[in-house]
Amino acid sequence: MIKLNINGKDESLDAPEDMPILWALRDVLHMTGTKFGCGMAQCGACTVHLDGQPIRSCITPVSMAAGKKITTIEAMQEDQVGQVVQAAWREIDVVQCGYCQSGQIMAATALLTTNHKPTDADIDAAMSGNICRCGTYPRIRAAIHAAAEKLA
Repeated sequence: MIKLNINGKDESLDAPEDMPILWALRDVLHMTGTKFGCGMAQCGACTVHLDGQPIRSCITPVSMAAGKKITTIEAMQEDQVGQVVQAAWREIDVVQCGYCQSGQIMAATALLTTNHKPTDADIDAAMSGNICRCGTYPRIRAAIHAAAEKLA
């Protein structure tokens, strides 16, 4: 039995220690907001926070999360920065297909939690590895700047 803290709630999972966090979330806990993209930590669709830091949940085993806090896209509606980021996403109309957006929002929220005035270079560095197949990168950057202005 593995004990995890997910979105502030303690969970006991009957799962192998090497199971990726992504599959524990999706298959064991039925939390489908975090998406499977590539399975190799290269696209960012599976991004969640582990103790506030963005990680790729498709390659991170649940054993690495023991004693730490996992935060998923489902908790962003309760997070002040997450709320502002999601509002900016809607305001700028970022989403096209939407598949990658939970990972994009998680990466943007991690950035804006520590940096309320990111430069374009800061945004590029924080968002690198989060792929948007629809190519909404200019709107993603605009939404992050809009959220930063509201948080400043």
